[in-house]
Amino acid sequence: MLGSIDTDGMTESWHAAILRPPQAPFRVLVAVEHERVVGFATTMPGQDPDLDESADGQIGELEVDPSAQHRGHGSRLLNASIDTLRADGFRRAVCWISALDDARRRLLVQAGWSADGSWREIGTEEASVRLKQIRLHTDLG
Repeated sequence: MLGSIDTDGMTESWHAAILRPPQAPFRVLVAVEHERVVGFATTMPGQDPDLDESADGQIGELEVDPSAQHRGHGSRLLNASIDTLRADGFRRAVCWISALDDARRRLLVQAGWSADGSWREIGTEEASVRLKQIRLHTDLG
């Protein structure tokens, strides 16, 4: 899937999302180490049809550069995302992860998240590459 990404278009899209988010609760948080961005997270209202966008927030992305992992950046980004979603008035948070990403699942479960039974497959339009994801959730109360 990565080979099919238009990097110029992706760069432009992220630049616009950061500078001009579609709504106030769409946010991008970053982790910085030695003046270098080493990770980021995005928060937003819940995007799935079964969610209440006024009550359910979502962590859309939570990524740390592999060279900067295991230094607490992921945990700090997760905690900052939770604080941001709470400050924006959400009562519950969800996050989609790869069904095979045991490390990310462990991070979230240790922080009090659990699977909510939802799953999906994403991939290329011609379906040559598919990725199964599961949705985790946590109470923000």
